[in-house]
Amino acid sequence: MSRPVPNPGILDIAPYTPGKSPVARPGQKVFKLSANETPFGPSPHAIEAYKSAADHLEDYPEGSSRVLREAIGKAYGLDPDRIICGAGSDEILNLLAHTYLAPGDEAIATTHGFLVYPIATMANGAKTVVAEEHDLTTDVDAILAKVSPRTKLVWLANPNNPTGTYIPFDEVKRLRAGLPEHVVLVLDAAYADYVSRNDYEMGIELVSTTENTVLTHTFSKIHGLAALRIGWMFGPANIVDAVNRIRGPFNVSVPAQLAAIAAIQDAAHVEKSRTHTENWRNRLTEELTKIGLTVTPSVTNFVLMHFPTTPGKTAAEADAFLTERGLVLRGLNNYGLPNALRMTIGTDEANALVIEALADFMARP
Repeated sequence: MSRPVPNPGILDIAPYTPGKSPVARPGQKVFKLSANETPFGPSPHAIEAYKSAADHLEDYPEGSSRVLREAIGKAYGLDPDRIICGAGSDEILNLLAHTYLAPGDEAIATTHGFLVYPIATMANGAKTVVAEEHDLTTDVDAILAKVSPRTKLVWLANPNNPTGTYIPFDEVKRLRAGLPEHVVLVLDAAYADYVSRNDYEMGIELVSTTENTVLTHTFSKIHGLAALRIGWMFGPANIVDAVNRIRGPFNVSVPAQLAAIAAIQDAAHVEKSRTHTENWRNRLTEELTKIGLTVTPSVTNFVLMHFPTTPGKTAAEADAFLTERGLVLRGLNNYGLPNALRMTIGTDEANALVIEALADFMARP
């Protein structure tokens, strides 16, 4: 019996595997620390704005997300006409791949880059070329060494997920300068709001001064709107025009737009999350190091911890131990990091419980 056959390469794609969701047992409190969600939730103003849309759900959204683009433009000092909004930055990454990649093309990503990159690349018949990282950090020279006549796009998460590392803006500029002019450099700045380093810049300057660089960002992290699936891209006029030609006309819902506008205007809520994250990022790194784990220096709202390969002390065993205590972290086998776990920085209670649990785990005979 014959049946439809997917396009070549589709069945070679490994499906995206999200962080596991907790399954509570009776009487047990569970903390989900596997998906880099904010422990504070969205701004109360965002919740109020979301609810305000309920009386008009029969109406289509304005097709270009104009009001939201204007709010983003005001917040960041950008031209709204050079902004595209999407159903999460994931949609925009896929739109970029669909616009600029074709069978036979190549896109470069780093060893432990975001898993959506190879999915978007391969879905368009192109090949993912992996540039080795140095100390779990993007290596600009390694990327440039992988450039070939077939290279059409470079994916760069800065900061990177799941490692939590970043490269300074001078290195990003050096990368752009070393790439051919026809290659699109995608700067994925999903975690930019958590960075407190003087040598970091999310990429606005580079996008503003080139015709081959774009910046993507999301409302899923520090703004706490992951359930609404909303992100945005700032790009040169030529790329915005091309991507808009294939973007769905009503791809961002009215409730999502209204909530995002309120969220981006609530600076106090953002600052509370940023301060909490930085304080706990430092404390977690210190405490986990004390109990014998190696922690990769992070500038994000999560930490990457590395476990011994000794039986009884492995990452998989630690994951099971933590899960029994209602603490759900992210295993990273699919990222090629089988000896590590990624922990989202959660509430004071959750963070303290993880430290306590891992101290018990590492102290076991």
